Amino acid sequence: MTEFLIAFNDEWVPDYTAEEMAERFEAVKALRSEMKDAGVLLFTGGLDDSPAFNVDASSGTPLFTDGPFAETKEHLGGIAVVDVADAEEARLWAGKIAVACGWPQEVRRFGVAT
Repeated sequence: MTEFLIAFNDEWVPDYTAEEMAERFEAVKALRSEMKDAGVLLFTGGLDDSPAFNVDASSGTPLFTDGPFAETKEHLGGIAVVDVADAEEARLWAGKIAVACGWPQEVRRFGVAT
């Protein structure tokens, strides 16, 4: 099996009404159950609006700063990590997530740790 990250950026989320967003949440909830039943879901979650921070240890000592880097245009909004047979199956689940959410998803394969 191969692990894939399926993620979206906040800027990809349309301006839904509260009612439309509630419908999206119900669709995602049902899909999450389907993914658990299929045994492919390792983790899923959306990020909240709490303050972010960064850490840079390039000097050898961790330096912590508040907020995302100034040049960052996109902010991660949520993720799903799936364990599937291949990229084709990852596409299938990413497509289902995109339909349930109503906005685009990005799919990336995790590298093999050595």
